[in-house]
Amino acid sequence: MSEDIRDELLNERKNGYDRVSKEDVIAAEEFCAGYKDFLDRAKTEREAAGAAEAILEAAGFVRYERGMTPAPGARVYAVNRDKAVIAAVIGREGLETGANITAAHIDSPRIDLKPVPLYEDSDMAFFKTHYYGGIKKYQWVTIPLELHGVMVRADGTRADVSVGGEEDDPVFVITDLLPHLAREQVQKPAGTVFTGENLNVVVGGAPYDDDGKDRFRLAVMSLLHESYGVTEKDFLTSELCFVPAGKARDVGFDRSFIGAYGQDDRVCAYPTLKALTDLDGIPERTAVCILADKEEIGSEGVSGMQSEWYDTFLADLCAGAGTEYRVFCENSVCLSADVGAAYDPNFPEAYDKRNSPFVNGGVQVMKYTGAGGKSSASDAGAETVARLRGVFDRDGVLWQSGELGKVDYGGGGTVAKYLAKRNIETVDIGVPVLSMHAPFELTAKLDVLMMYRAAESFFTL
Repeated sequence: MSEDIRDELLNERKNGYDRVSKEDVIAAEEFCAGYKDFLDRAKTEREAAGAAEAILEAAGFVRYERGMTPAPGARVYAVNRDKAVIAAVIGREGLETGANITAAHIDSPRIDLKPVPLYEDSDMAFFKTHYYGGIKKYQWVTIPLELHGVMVRADGTRADVSVGGEEDDPVFVITDLLPHLAREQVQKPAGTVFTGENLNVVVGGAPYDDDGKDRFRLAVMSLLHESYGVTEKDFLTSELCFVPAGKARDVGFDRSFIGAYGQDDRVCAYPTLKALTDLDGIPERTAVCILADKEEIGSEGVSGMQSEWYDTFLADLCAGAGTEYRVFCENSVCLSADVGAAYDPNFPEAYDKRNSPFVNGGVQVMKYTGAGGKSSASDAGAETVARLRGVFDRDGVLWQSGELGKVDYGGGGTVAKYLAKRNIETVDIGVPVLSMHAPFELTAKLDVLMMYRAAESFFTL
């Protein structure tokens, strides 16, 4: 009897493997095979948007055109400047009753090139860079890097660049000082060992075959011109970045983890997109999946979540259905699907263990995010969180609550506050991640599956 009371009254944390069936473990393995493939194809926001569009097209979605009046069951999507995606399955209920919306982001921390990147020094060629998003600079040194992006020529034609991802491709690297000469360097605080201006990438070391000046710089440009038909001026109209080289890998003897670059936030983007495309029949309420850009730098610009592009798509849908957009927003609910900081026993001082998510504990439901006194947070209403709790419990979705580390230790935000600003009730939810923002992040396969099931359950409310 006392155990019954304990189970009823206390909230005891349990490992996910003690709560799921063997079939669930197999399902996680199968689902994550597709997820790993997505990670390998989507190392930038442009590539992620392209991979998402391919998934949508294969599932019968069509590009939305202004003036369409999609009927219940219609599957439509739009792409914003090749960097962000929004897709919807129209429900039986009118849009005046709102929609169930998920919003994840597909950009990740990386090393961008400066507008004038190429220079030579001491018989080597380098690219100057400007990092994007929150990184620990020392983590990006002496690891193999791939170069991805686009270069747009003066006539408007585009060269797609991808070097380092294939087995026989060269890779690139930022060098470090050997330990024999690093007595002063290792005394510096970790945040100052490398500055942003130190993150110069080695891109060549053989001179051009003539007796002129700038032979190493010219040699690199001659190779780029041969491969892509570009000149040095085309760097001024390019978007190129370095990302960690290598494919997503299973981690651990038991293969229960996935290690890869860019899991923040593609570990939420892929499952929410798949939950939308896997919907059977016509949902009661319209289901919407947003894959946004620029979250890592504040959701700025025309492709970030602050852009009115997202409103335009949804408002156009509403106009076609004779619904006021403001009415649609006030009756909608959103899951801001972004990762959480999984408890790491190697760094217990940074976490409140009672209020941290654990790997293999399921998706993390965060009533609020933010920093310090909840700065920049979107604090969801208790009623909305309770409704989500009831749905997940009903459908057997493993979930846990949590915060982003100890109070005043740091913190962070998501796109949630920008959805909430539109008068859409929004709750933060995501997969717990170890080594977040590192070149090689870690997630648990069981948690990835539960992100999919959480979105699946949410879409069918």
